[in-house]
Amino acid sequence: MFFSLDWGELFYFCISYAAMQFSLASEKLCWQIGYAIVPMIARGIMLGPDQPVILHLLDTEQTNEALNSLKMELLGSAFPLLKQVVATSDNVEACKDVNIAIMIAGYSRKDGLDTKDLMSKNVSIYKDVASVLEQHAAADCKVLVVTNPANTNALILKQFAPSIPEENITCLTRLDHNIALSLIAEKVKVPVSNVKNIIIWGNHYANQYPDINHATVTIKNEEKPVKECIPDDHWNPSPVKSLWLYLICICAYSSLQLKTEFITNVQQRGAAWNRSQKATNSALSCASAACDHIHDWVYGTPKGKWVSMGVYSDGSYGIPKDIIYSFPVKCEKGKWSIVQGLTIDALTREKMDLAAKDLEEEISMAKSCLD
Repeated sequence: MFFSLDWGELFYFCISYAAMQFSLASEKLCWQIGYAIVPMIARGIMLGPDQPVILHLLDTEQTNEALNSLKMELLGSAFPLLKQVVATSDNVEACKDVNIAIMIAGYSRKDGLDTKDLMSKNVSIYKDVASVLEQHAAADCKVLVVTNPANTNALILKQFAPSIPEENITCLTRLDHNIALSLIAEKVKVPVSNVKNIIIWGNHYANQYPDINHATVTIKNEEKPVKECIPDDHWNPSPVKSLWLYLICICAYSSLQLKTEFITNVQQRGAAWNRSQKATNSALSCASAACDHIHDWVYGTPKGKWVSMGVYSDGSYGIPKDIIYSFPVKCEKGKWSIVQGLTIDALTREKMDLAAKDLEEEISMAKSCLD
């Protein structure tokens, strides 16, 4: 999905749904997320109530009819901020002058399809789109890669689009960040807006590490460390009152711990959703997280608050340079910066290094797929 925007006047978005080699199931995955996110953008959830937008929707020639049907739905909804919709199967037309590109094209995670299997199918897609974005997108284009393995897909895109600044290519870990916030909020019985400064270290996949060591929760107007509110690492969930929380939390356990089951719940949310919904992806929450990611990147994070983004590593916290890794970041004036100076305990260090090792192995596999 690509968006075209002239800052302060009009935003152009490109939303990439698919590529020619997609299977039907993969197209379904992309459509689920795309169908969820386009009305959010058109209504101003991503960029606010005063920012007009033009949507460029990219899909295959085989799905032109469905794409044009979506275009008619969008126009027929009469969104005041939506100035134009371009529905196309031409990469150049889709990428022309776009300011924001959201990459949801890719093969989906299925039972028995691990990260390396996904990678072999997806790297060629990101190699192809990289050169088109580099040549035809706006010079300041911001890129968000959603499809797993998102970190490595984003790195492949950067490798084949060397003139796009490394700080302009990111991947989505905000979904995991949001889920971790919601789990804490449900346990402590506060609105999710009262919880902040969770960290997702690493990747948007099984070896990510949700870190609550610096997280705080506001209870009765008093801000407290999350670890004080859930002492001794025990995570004793209250009865689940909604199907949505059941699907995310997997709350069938009688006793969960912050250092074990809480981490596992955040990591395995997608697989649990798939089993429960018999669907290929948690499309609505993914679309919402992508909106959060872009909104904060463009407009900034509130004072005293950080979010998780997959960004180009500069070596902070001992993470190898030149990989795309999820860090805590603050955003200001359209730029992100890694939060510095946080204390890292032994468990967190171990998990961070494991995630980095996992990503390096992914990168090695991705390069072999390109040979």
